[in-house]
Amino acid sequence: MTAEASVLDTARADFERVLQRNLKGLGYLASPAPVPGASAKDVIVSRGPWRLYHYHPLVDEVYRVPVLLVMATTNRGYVFDLAPGQSLVEFLLLRGYDVFMVDWEAPRPEDRHLGLKDYVEDFVGGSIEEVAAVTGERDVSLVGYCMGGVLSVMWSALNADRGPKNLAVFTTPVDFKAMTMFQAWSDPRYFDVDQLVDTVGQAPAEMLLTAFDMLRPAGRAAANFRLVDNLWNDEFVKSHRMFDRWSNDMLPLAGEYFRETTKELTWKNGLIEGTLKIGGRPVDLARITCPFLHVTAEHDHIVTTAASDPLIELVGSEDKEQVVLKGGHVSLIAGPNAVKRMWPKLDSWLGAKSV
Repeated sequence: MTAEASVLDTARADFERVLQRNLKGLGYLASPAPVPGASAKDVIVSRGPWRLYHYHPLVDEVYRVPVLLVMATTNRGYVFDLAPGQSLVEFLLLRGYDVFMVDWEAPRPEDRHLGLKDYVEDFVGGSIEEVAAVTGERDVSLVGYCMGGVLSVMWSALNADRGPKNLAVFTTPVDFKAMTMFQAWSDPRYFDVDQLVDTVGQAPAEMLLTAFDMLRPAGRAAANFRLVDNLWNDEFVKSHRMFDRWSNDMLPLAGEYFRETTKELTWKNGLIEGTLKIGGRPVDLARITCPFLHVTAEHDHIVTTAASDPLIELVGSEDKEQVVLKGGHVSLIAGPNAVKRMWPKLDSWLGAKSV
């Protein structure tokens, strides 16, 4: 091939890619967003911000011990169930687990007085009771993500005599002083949480979304540039749309819950200092003695390594393991990175403990 022919072939390929990108761009703007959370399920509980789902099995034989996923309170649980082939829920169902999930809706004005005790004891604890009623099994594997992991750890510490049988959490903070950006924004010298909650009744979703965006101020713009460069790639576009929809689908938080988490966790660092009490009872992480798995992300910009690392030492379990995987706060649990790394790790850890 001559040099001139090579240049022409390269130019032709570049032109074809630009053409496809423009055509796909028009399709992107005109088409509806993909629908996540499509795995078949029953709604077991729908009360205030609390939702409990039970997913339909995909295999004939299931493990004895059911799995209860607990979503972070600022986000919707469909990140666990984005699409066929990109769904942690589907993955667990195909591996033979009986899967339930604690999901959240926006709190109503009358939910403003819900606090940490409601979320830990009534919503997480209540879900565990509902799982037992549906399955007839007292054992449950509790699996929490981010603040869902914090709630799961709190319930497990307060109820060590009742369970869970297994506890696994992902990107779960325990040293809130190490979340330096959140510390700066919520500095009590400048941020009056009482005035916000007493006036508005909740932590607005827009405020929370802005706080997360400010962790990486150029992140959204960079993501859009990557989208434009990859509009010719159907799989990239589909994945971008699902994650973009989820990351923007932020939930407000009930007023008292936000007030308590700000004061007791962010300001007083009550989990690591051992000063946190829920319903008058101290939350002592050393009381957790069940098998424990903590998975963290090497490049997590939300829950930093310094914020999550101390958890493994505070938990009293003898059978405990911390795994650090490549990826970020979201890619750890969803997307190609999760499919290859985190999901198989969770399956291998849970399998022998679920019979």
